[in-house]
Amino acid sequence: MIKNLLYFFIIALALPAYAWAESPAASEKIQHIIVISLENHSFDNLFGQFPGADGIVNAKKTALQIGSDGTPYKTLPPVMDTREFPPKPDPRFPTHLANKPFPIERYVPASEKTGDLVHRFYEEQDQIHGGRMDRFASVSDAGALTMGYYDGSKTGLWRYAKKYTLADHFFHAAFGGSFLNHFWLICACTPRFDHAPDELVKRGSITEDGYAINTMFSALMHPAALHDTEKLLPPQNMPTIGDRLSQKDIDWVWYAGGWNDAMAGHPAKSFQFHHQPFAYFKGYDDHLKDEYDFLNDINNGTLPAVSFYKPLGEFDLHPGYTDIDSGDAHITEILKAIEKSPQWSSSVVIITFDENGGYWDHVSPPEGDRWGPGVRVPAIIVSPFARKNFVDHTLYDTTSILKFIETRFDLEPLGDRDAAANDLSNALEGL
Repeated sequence: MIKNLLYFFIIALALPAYAWAESPAASEKIQHIIVISLENHSFDNLFGQFPGADGIVNAKKTALQIGSDGTPYKTLPPVMDTREFPPKPDPRFPTHLANKPFPIERYVPASEKTGDLVHRFYEEQDQIHGGRMDRFASVSDAGALTMGYYDGSKTGLWRYAKKYTLADHFFHAAFGGSFLNHFWLICACTPRFDHAPDELVKRGSITEDGYAINTMFSALMHPAALHDTEKLLPPQNMPTIGDRLSQKDIDWVWYAGGWNDAMAGHPAKSFQFHHQPFAYFKGYDDHLKDEYDFLNDINNGTLPAVSFYKPLGEFDLHPGYTDIDSGDAHITEILKAIEKSPQWSSSVVIITFDENGGYWDHVSPPEGDRWGPGVRVPAIIVSPFARKNFVDHTLYDTTSILKFIETRFDLEPLGDRDAAANDLSNALEGL
């Protein structure tokens, strides 16, 4: 742990003294921090061709994938359509793709869905392969799809990244999927499940020492079809960023698409219970609201000091149950509304992805701790204070969002990782 903290400390020392570090009063111009959490794309998958960024052109050896025998593939394994069970080769893709990154839209437009890709705690570490980034195809259940990328220049997110700031060395905090990374977004912590059923340990949901690492549902909120309560994660009690904010009477809300319907007992088909991290804790009911409330608060100028927004599944860009174009159009409209809001002049919006979703990226994650960081993901900072047309090469991970909130509101860190993280202020100016 000391070695890991020293790594982040050295990186932090290498960075310039930011404006609000020199003048804390400058940060008070920021009255609203809005975090938009999207789903399951690596940096190279969406922004690998972004001008000035560390993109696919720099991949070199890490683009060459190896099989289970340790030798490079002659051609990549077939793309599998995991929307079917058992998965079958996706007929839209060639069966013999070259062993290198390829443009998905040559075969499937961004308006259509692809299969999902495995993105689990141990599997991601196998894919990373000690930083060699060469086992994504062999470990993936979607075959060659892991090496695909999109022409992000067609998206609204790209246009916002070009107008404002794109962070190209931002890594998701924890290995694996959405469940664990949502915890790291709000508490920089891994949930515990003491005395969990042996079955959960055997299938890799729980570590042998009692940490929950792969998708589990909360005993407090879960799909109605789940009746085996012994396999539901007990309520958690670690401190979260919500607690830190409430202790100082700073208002905050987690907004989610489809929340009201889920609470009424008829959740939308694409509502994802495990994307709602505060629902794994007791006592946050007053802070959990629907997208309807988010839009009203944007338009009325009544957003709290800190907002988190999770779109409904059909708009969160998650492979398998949504497509690129639908989610991109939805988020673009949200950003336009924020720009027109009375609170725009005092806001910083951070758009990021919870994790890479099983997609390959060529940049090795930095050395961290037992939990991560995982693969590089996109992060866009949109604000009147954001540097314009800027690519920020600073090392960040998901806990940098927590550090940013903590720095702005003078909050106590939640753990070692966020305490040592860089806080996104290198993306800002004019404070």
